[in-house]
Amino acid sequence: MKIFSGSSNPALAQEIVDYLKTDLGRCVLKRFSDGEIRFYIDENVRGEDIFIIQSGCRDANSLLMELFIMMDAFKRASAGRITAVIPYFAYARQDWKDKPRVPISARLVADLIETAGADRVLAMDLHSPQIQGFFGIPVDNLMAAPVLANHIKALRLDDVTVVSPDAGGVGRARVFAKRLDAKLAIIDKRRPAPNVAEVLHVIGDVAGRNVVLYDDMVDTAGTLTLGAEALVKEGAKRIFAACTHPVLSGPAVERVAGSSLERVLVTNTIPLSDEAVASGRFTVLSVAELFGEAIRRISEGSSVSSLFA
Repeated sequence: MKIFSGSSNPALAQEIVDYLKTDLGRCVLKRFSDGEIRFYIDENVRGEDIFIIQSGCRDANSLLMELFIMMDAFKRASAGRITAVIPYFAYARQDWKDKPRVPISARLVADLIETAGADRVLAMDLHSPQIQGFFGIPVDNLMAAPVLANHIKALRLDDVTVVSPDAGGVGRARVFAKRLDAKLAIIDKRRPAPNVAEVLHVIGDVAGRNVVLYDDMVDTAGTLTLGAEALVKEGAKRIFAACTHPVLSGPAVERVAGSSLERVLVTNTIPLSDEAVASGRFTVLSVAELFGEAIRRISEGSSVSSLFA
């Protein structure tokens, strides 16, 4: 087993190899003066079990290209098996035709990953679980829910209600509420345009209760902050948010800082920006142990099913 990292999240990659008590593989990843990616492997990988850690965060297009080039290099170097470890899967929200004449970009990215040479994919909290079916190779979709739930339990809150910020996340929120032995509520939301959310009303009992808005990602934070505003109007006591992927694009950090959210719990699938760290509103929880254990079990050929419990 050899583990390599792209440039997207070196800190998470280092935590993963530290957990596995090994070192990152030696490679060189640079740019030519015109921006083209230059990559080569600085050690023998023939017949080895290769894991490449790369998230599609921020400059997703460039980072995905890095991943494709790296996998192609390992394939041509006769690696035994190549597993793409993708903590945050870019383009996952474009997984169906929501209007005529649009692409299904998540399927295209899946095809490109396979074509580049991946034999297996290890991801976390895919926006839609059915994205696993876009691949013709095995896909393990880890969940950050145990890490987030354990932190919330440690806060020792009483009268907890888990709130889904929209109808599409109800299934995800229901499972999370069961972990916390909490009630469930739903925000009825309409999205008139991409990255624009409009809250209508809250379905469920949140008055006088501590609430946790639960979602798979926080992008522009419009959904979270409008949801928090609606919950305040309904009489919620303390308002937290728990999201796996801190995309935090555009005015997200500013919106969270000016909202009623007491704390936003996120994981390190995407590195937090300096602005987000400085705001003091975000708590980052590590998923390195989950990924490390999954990598170890995949390499050994043992079961990873217990990691989904």
